[in-house]
Amino acid sequence: MADPRTTAALVKAPIGQYGGGFMISREAKAICDEYGLGPRELYFRGRCGVLGECDADVVNSVAVFFPRQHVEESWNGGRKLPVERAVELYAEACQAWGRRRLGGHDGCARIAELLQRVVERASPVGAPLFAGWRSVPLADDPPARAVQLMHVVRELRGGLHASAVVAAGLDPLEATLATSHDATPFGTATGEMIAKFFTWPEPYATPGPDVVARRAAVEETTDDLMTPVFSVLDEGESDELVELLRFGHAH
Repeated sequence: MADPRTTAALVKAPIGQYGGGFMISREAKAICDEYGLGPRELYFRGRCGVLGECDADVVNSVAVFFPRQHVEESWNGGRKLPVERAVELYAEACQAWGRRRLGGHDGCARIAELLQRVVERASPVGAPLFAGWRSVPLADDPPARAVQLMHVVRELRGGLHASAVVAAGLDPLEATLATSHDATPFGTATGEMIAKFFTWPEPYATPGPDVVARRAAVEETTDDLMTPVFSVLDEGESDELVELLRFGHAH
């Protein structure tokens, strides 16, 4: 039986992949092409647009793992699209991707039902993007709704994870390079792969044993911080959610 902490750890990978997969999808690319946006211009404008129209430094405060200059250039470059519209389009890309990828998964309605309870009762403290995305209207159909809620939960974990990295005294690039996991939108990835994707300039220093150990501890801390989030589910519901997400993840 999955307790809340075990649940937090077990759902991390499928939620990371499905909740973020739309960000590098053909649906997102089509929006970029239609509105003349660079991929990261849509990414920052759409994802962080829930913060409202703000200075790039505000966006930089939540886009913890990207180089500051890249965040500023992307956010300011995307100003051709109003933030309200950017958020709408980003949500539509998420929903369309969910329909395409999980349209044949019969468990989507139940996934959405369980995750909506988790999302509604979670504290937004330390996770401003989660708070913003929680207020975005949900899709009505199960596949789109399930993936949109995965995106919201992913933003919650991301905000808490960033706090854990800062508390551990790790530089964002250090933390990225010492990472190797399967909770990314493109599946299993090494730290160097992620750092390149985030546009950190090369060459990269090899993380020392101390950094690797602190980064591993950060992952444990993040699971600890996510534990109360899943405590709204009983053991049977937690087991059900884990199995449903495992099935969806396999597909």
